[in-house]
Amino acid sequence: MSNPDTPCMTIAEIVDAVTSKRASAMEITNHSLAMIDRAEPKVHAFLEIFHDQARTQAKDIDARIARGETIGPLAGVPIALKDNMCLSYGRTTCASRILENFESPYTATAVQKLIDAGAVIIGKTNLDEFAMGSSCEHSAFGPTRNPWDTDRVPGGSSGGSAAAVAYGAVPASLGSDTGGSIRQPAALTGIVGIKPTYGRISRYGLVAFASSLDQIGPFTRTVEDGARMLDAMCGFDPLDATSTTLELPQLTGEIDQPIELLTIGVPKQARSDAVHPAVAKAFNDAVNVYRSLGANVIDIDLAHSELGIAAYYIVAPAEASSNLARFDGIRYGRRAEMKPGMSLEDLYAQSRAEGFGDEVKRRIMLGTYALSSGYYDAYYTTALKARRRIKDDFDRAFDKGVHAVLMPSAPGPAFRIGEKTNDPLALYLEDLFTVGANLAGLPGISMPAGFAEIEGKQLPIGVQLISPAYDEKTMLRAARTFEKATSFHNQCALV
Repeated sequence: MSNPDTPCMTIAEIVDAVTSKRASAMEITNHSLAMIDRAEPKVHAFLEIFHDQARTQAKDIDARIARGETIGPLAGVPIALKDNMCLSYGRTTCASRILENFESPYTATAVQKLIDAGAVIIGKTNLDEFAMGSSCEHSAFGPTRNPWDTDRVPGGSSGGSAAAVAYGAVPASLGSDTGGSIRQPAALTGIVGIKPTYGRISRYGLVAFASSLDQIGPFTRTVEDGARMLDAMCGFDPLDATSTTLELPQLTGEIDQPIELLTIGVPKQARSDAVHPAVAKAFNDAVNVYRSLGANVIDIDLAHSELGIAAYYIVAPAEASSNLARFDGIRYGRRAEMKPGMSLEDLYAQSRAEGFGDEVKRRIMLGTYALSSGYYDAYYTTALKARRRIKDDFDRAFDKGVHAVLMPSAPGPAFRIGEKTNDPLALYLEDLFTVGANLAGLPGISMPAGFAEIEGKQLPIGVQLISPAYDEKTMLRAARTFEKATSFHNQCALV
């Protein structure tokens, strides 16, 4: 396991090797760290790597196994965390200068559940600052690069977490999905990314961007591994008032069971002119795969999906404006130098001007404007009405017996770094197919579905499934059906 050329391993393979003592948790951890050391100068997926802490965790797991103790379902599995999730050691920066030295006094609930399940936390990954972006270029500490082509973006905002899994540093990582920040980078890096139902996984310890939209979820190489991660993290948390009190069934056990009379809904909006030809082909191929497997594929109409981008970019910035008000350099965050004659208000303004990047400032201003007196009803209230219409469209499809809605995950393959940084609207349209699930609170999964050959490079393409709230079991079984019929998930981007 010490050979950094070892092919990418899944969670299932690692747990089997560690628990059967064919490999130690320490060997697995050292392999992960070796992969990171080799690739990071080219990719920059990580902001912080926990060499000592990870080896200490691995050593403890090996000692417990040697004593005959039962280890959790993620025994010895290296996992990376998006750096907007609190951990009681290291730094939690949100890729922002305003938090560059912040050390959290506690660990996020979802992360603690992974540790309790036997996972080894390898490090913190890069992101668009405060999770605001679709390319992982808006980090105060430099962009992450796509391991399939390091001249291109990995998607965002969870680009570092996606890239870390794509090049084999870890078999799984955590991201957060507010408008597509797990599913879009999963598509652009050729892996599986899952946004759970809003409330399925505790948000306690996740630094808030837009509280009614944010949800923690996993990146993995396979659908089964994604189910394992969800099983380890989900459930009610008294520290998060929005976490569900529903009794949630285990997902992993039935993942391979096919769905009788599987019905897949294909929105006419999925065949938009905005879709890249290679994505359109991969999407049509995915439809045909499901048909060949005996699924009933029906056309549906998500009539209000065209309102999704406009609604999202009012609701999310409005909530961000409120959530980020606490970062003023006094209560939280980097403080500007106090100069003679400065008032407290001047100090606040200077601290935020120095600490926040351009994209975060843009969204704070958009949100503040939308919530201001005289504009609240015209913008924010109208966006909430559109949000409801979008949810109603999905509900109508599910009421017709649709098990899952099939759409592209992103309108195109990975674009070049710098290509869209001066065009915010072009970047916002990267979320064209993903914001609907967040606005409606529904679960979604992006799966590898093909490749686009561009300038001599193979660039991954993903498609996504969206299912009714809390019906991750059906969604994952439908995704696993597609995965078993294709081989796109078997490829690893070794840089």
